[in-house]
Amino acid sequence: MRLILILILSLIVGCNVGIGQQRFFIERASISFFSDGVIEDIAAKNDKVTSIFDVHQGDIAYLLNVSDFQFDKKLMQVHFNEKYMESEKYPKSSFQGKIIGFDPSSSGIQKVKAVGKLTIHGVTKEVEFPGTAEVRNNQLYLKSRFVVKLKDYNIKVPQIVWQNIAQQVEVTVDFNYRPL
Repeated sequence: MRLILILILSLIVGCNVGIGQQRFFIERASISFFSDGVIEDIAAKNDKVTSIFDVHQGDIAYLLNVSDFQFDKKLMQVHFNEKYMESEKYPKSSFQGKIIGFDPSSSGIQKVKAVGKLTIHGVTKEVEFPGTAEVRNNQLYLKSRFVVKLKDYNIKVPQIVWQNIAQQVEVTVDFNYRPL
């Protein structure tokens, strides 16, 4: 986690303003997930994500508190934090990597991919996710949708409910950046 915080702080130092400049800070962020369960679907959303993106280097980092995911049912939120994610032991999730294929001088929606290290539940994995980027009205929009397998991050589902909970979740990332 210290590496992510150091990266974010180092990117903030010496920033310039404007779409032609390098660094963008999150204006609005949302990471949500959906799990198609046999008995009940599970969905949650986290709007308290911190992220920074260096347009010309392609460097991106985001950090979130796991306990900030909000569920429609409070009991699901309690179980998520206590039984599955162990939020007291593993309070943060993060991504540190690069956005490949983005041209800041192009207009319209561009297909890109995020390549880097995703940390969930104390486990860090090299990942690659598809996405889109768009520059519009001096703002940058990054979006992605990908699947995370629970076993890849040592997230254990209790035997008593293993049939109710899917072994993978679909994650949706929706970031809106503004120039620093």
